[in-house]
Order: sequence, then structure tokens, then C-alpha cells
Amino acid sequence: MTTELYVPLHAGDLRLERLTAAHREALRQVAAADADIWVMYPYSLIGDHFDPEFDTMLQGARQVYAVFDGDALVGCTSWYGHDAANRTVAIGGTFLHPAVRGSGLNLRLKRLMIGHARACGIVRIVFDIDVRNERSQAAVRKLGAKQDGVLRRNKITWTGHVRDTAVYSLLPGEESALLLGA
Repeated sequence: MTTELYVPLHAGDLRLERLTAAHREALRQVAAADADIWVMYPYSLIGDHFDPEFDTMLQGARQVYAVFDGDALVGCTSWYGHDAANRTVAIGGTFLHPAVRGSGLNLRLKRLMIGHARACGIVRIVFDIDVRNERSQAAVRKLGAKQDGVLRRNKITWTGHVRDTAVYSLLPGEESALLLGA
């Protein structure tokens, strides 16, 4: 059984590398490709916000991956809230360049991360999503995740918006056929 959660992952042309300083400029360009989406994130990776947030991402409160499709950096995602004793982890902070949205890359990315988490003994995988982000909520439901509830007014975003957070979880046996590759 694999014991370390935050390791490089790959499946075909999809690669998840630990985020490093070397990814800074490529991720800056990818994040700028959809400046409007950042209002639904608790943090921003655009404009003057990019460098301070990128530096925070390197410090390790979240274990952030640079996401590659072939040789191109196309986004980022992360593990956070890992509680080994209770065998739980959250997947989030996922941003993908608009050009790869709808291509199946996000499904392959989640399949890779969820499969690895299960191999590490993780039982409960959590997704915390701004209630305004209906696309992300629909995506995790397609994976088989169930909504646990809504945390009301629990997070103040970088814009000052006090958001409600929809909490979803995925337990063993709940994975959809889509996630299992069937």
C-alpha cells in the first residue's frame, strides 16, 4: 500500500508535479486566461494577487500540484486538510485553463487523485465548493460525491464576499461508473 499522499502522479499525458518556483510564470499565464473565474475562489491568482498567493502555495498548508497535459502546464490542484488518523483528505483549489475545460482532463485528473488517495488508505475525500460555483458542484456529483451540507457564511474571500460553502464527500463504493472508467 502506498503511504505518502503528496507524490508526483501521472497517467498517460496527464502529469501532476509538486508546485515549485519554476512553475511561477507558466501558472501566472494560465491563471490570467480566465480572470473572471477568480471571484468564486477564496484567493486570487491574477494581477497583483498572484505572487503573494503563489508564495503561500509554496509554503505547504495545501499540497499544490502543477497540472500538465503533455508538456503544457494547464492549471493547478491540491490536497489539503489531510487527516491521516481519520483517513480523510480534501481535493480542491483546482483551476484549469479554459482551453482544456470540457475535454475530460478534469475527470482524468480527479480519477488519478482519487485512485491514489484510495491506495494511500484514504476513506473520505472532501470537496469544499463556493455555492455560486454550480459547474464545480455538478462535476463532483458526476464523480459520485454526495452533498454533506452547506456551511453558511463560513469563508471571506479575497474580494470581501462572505461565501457559503457546499461540502461534498466521496466514500468508497460511491464512485460513479464515469470515475471508475466504466
